[in-house]
Amino acid sequence: MRTSTYRDHPWGQVWWSAAPLLALFAAAAWVAVVVIGHDMGAMPGTMGLGIIAFVGVWTLMMAAMMLPGVSPFASFYTRTFTEHRRRRILAFASGYVLVWAAIGLPAFGLAWIADRLVADHPTAATALAVVVFMACGIYQLTPFKDRCLALCRSPLGFTVRYGTYQGPGRNLRAGALHGWFCAGCCWALMCVLLAFGLMNVIAMVTVAAIVFVEKTWRHGVGFARAAGVASIILAVVVIAHPAIASGLHSSHSMMSNGTM
Repeated sequence: MRTSTYRDHPWGQVWWSAAPLLALFAAAAWVAVVVIGHDMGAMPGTMGLGIIAFVGVWTLMMAAMMLPGVSPFASFYTRTFTEHRRRRILAFASGYVLVWAAIGLPAFGLAWIADRLVADHPTAATALAVVVFMACGIYQLTPFKDRCLALCRSPLGFTVRYGTYQGPGRNLRAGALHGWFCAGCCWALMCVLLAFGLMNVIAMVTVAAIVFVEKTWRHGVGFARAAGVASIILAVVVIAHPAIASGLHSSHSMMSNGTM
């Protein structure tokens, strides 16, 4: 049985209210990320932040990058309700963002390990970059990625199955569940940010665009695979040009210049 995807629903109907509302929050998050990134500059790993500050910045990043792509899904889900739709959209989006905030904890762990591993070992930094790019590329080509992406692209099936949640937290729970599906779909792409630098705005915009196209374009599955092939190519290229992985090498240039 073929699952329903965004191409089965006119954009004018699907984005009736979620797009402007969530786009506003995403825009605010982007502004905050740009301001913070400008103040911090290009820093590798944990960016010198403690775990609480890191998770806070990470949550802003995820809100900026992921909310535009979840807008049509959230709107379709809340169309099944006849009242309080905007409040339900906000609850759904809050559950979604909370999941990505929780993922900030293992993300901090990985960034901390990267800091320790590559602090004085450029070869190890390059090896880590190769692993990150290769892992992302391979995952993008796996059936598990296809399955998670199908769930992210099928609002009708999700709504039928989970729209029967009862209680005041139903929309928050539904958003959190969709957030986990989305995390399963996009975690490898987020790891790529470790190689380029978590606060690298160009890398963030690129990854956010890939996620958005994967979820909303009718050829999104093929596009996801193309992105995987591109990541595998980067894994090869970075061996000859380690500076491509700026987030894993900027620390060396800082130390060589006597700065932190």
